[in-house]
Amino acid sequence: MKQTQKNKPIDLQSATWHDVKNGGYSFAVLPWGATEPHNYHLPYLTDWHIAHAVAVDSVRKAQTQYEVCGIVLPPIPLGAQNPGQKELPFCIHTRFETQRMILTDIVDSLHFQGFRLLVLLNAHGGNSFKPMVRDLAFEYPEMTIVCVDWMTIEPQKDYFEEFDDHAGEMETSVMLHYFPELVRLEQAGDGAFTPFNIEGLNKKVGWMPRRWDKTTRDTGVGDPRKATAEKGKRYIEVITDKIAKLMNDLVRESVY
Repeated sequence: MKQTQKNKPIDLQSATWHDVKNGGYSFAVLPWGATEPHNYHLPYLTDWHIAHAVAVDSVRKAQTQYEVCGIVLPPIPLGAQNPGQKELPFCIHTRFETQRMILTDIVDSLHFQGFRLLVLLNAHGGNSFKPMVRDLAFEYPEMTIVCVDWMTIEPQKDYFEEFDDHAGEMETSVMLHYFPELVRLEQAGDGAFTPFNIEGLNKKVGWMPRRWDKTTRDTGVGDPRKATAEKGKRYIEVITDKIAKLMNDLVRESVY
């Protein structure tokens, strides 16, 4: 079957050289997660799984609804962690410099191949790519690099009963939607947490990393026990619609 914009492979986890060698791709998407505990009921690679799933859904919508075609790169499982997390078994903390080198090498490869648009789809709250992207804007002025933090696009309040900061109702619902076989909700802790003693830190007047061992008992922040796949589907449909629209606009419109 001859490929059209509406049926081109969009994910490098399954695409072959035969699939992509004739080009036709307008942009690439780099999902970025982390490797860390997520309460007792979600896998260590929760952010990695969600980043990839949201990227694939968004690119598929951009292709079918807008006829712009992108490719989803392999997701990165290396995130920045807080004190009190790095001590936990198999939790991997990745330095800013390491993340910057990885991102730079990916941008350099894409730029060399002629790509000029990269969407960086982040699923881990500890990651901060803005300073890196600012530096890369000087090194690769022809490249447009756009950061998307999927979990900040749509407010939680209209979809969930309990606010989710980490492995709570929202993130668990999204995992139940995408990967129900990976969720062990019957094992979930209540996600209770201890805030700072200082009001200005809780109200974001100032910022410092939380000590995870003093913040949470089960590594979660937010109660996941009211999570459902239906809530996750409803929430993620709105988010992927918005990301797909952004992808289309980035391809078809001038940024300025």
